[in-house]
Amino acid sequence: MDTELPESSLPAGVPSETTAKPRRSLRWLYWLPLAFGLGMVLSYVLFSLPLRKQVNSLRIQLASAQAALEEQGAAPQQVKRYDVPLDNDPIYGPANAPITIIEFSDYECPFCRKWHNEVWPRIKTEYGDKVRLVYRDFPLYGLHANAESAALAANCAGEQGKYWEYNDALFATTERFSRDTYELLAAQLSLDVASFKTCMDEERYQNEIQADYQYAAELGISSTPTFFINGLALVGAQPYEVFKQVIDMELNGEIPK
Repeated sequence: MDTELPESSLPAGVPSETTAKPRRSLRWLYWLPLAFGLGMVLSYVLFSLPLRKQVNSLRIQLASAQAALEEQGAAPQQVKRYDVPLDNDPIYGPANAPITIIEFSDYECPFCRKWHNEVWPRIKTEYGDKVRLVYRDFPLYGLHANAESAALAANCAGEQGKYWEYNDALFATTERFSRDTYELLAAQLSLDVASFKTCMDEERYQNEIQADYQYAAELGISSTPTFFINGLALVGAQPYEVFKQVIDMELNGEIPK
């Protein structure tokens, strides 16, 4: 388990695309910062508990906090946007895309694999050049022994202009990650395997990967995948409908800046 809470980063009442009313409320967005913070704390404190207990516990906490504020008549908090830099990480999509999704991810994380194989293709098909994705490495060193080496391999492929093809291959392969697997994928993508091997031997991008990890840790991230949609935090491999809800509201100017 990747200290991951697939459905817990938003309040339980967040509408999906199929249940949203024509006049959508922004109220749930005010809980994104609280959900983000609680997700970080809960993933650390309750790491050893079953996933279902973690999800239910966070939902109860969020519901209680919302009820308490409503009872006191408190005004909702302003929507919080995190100023997360693009750094010099790989970007898929045009620079002028109105929606930027920054993802902190781990190639051995099953939830990250699920998102990349099931949700991201739908976002690309639906929104095209309106969305760009920035991939920032967050290898969970204590859980995944090969996460950093996989990130190294992807960056080495990027030297030859095939970062995203290699990214897709890593998330699609059923082979166990190893040096042989990385070189096999490089050959399948028609990379210069000799240059790829040299890049891997030199661990050329290790400092970059570790810098991404350090930045994310200081920001408070402790689980993968974690996303920032135009600065709005979204934790976990949320379903397509959740991403669509946020993206559509951003495109329509319905979320305060």
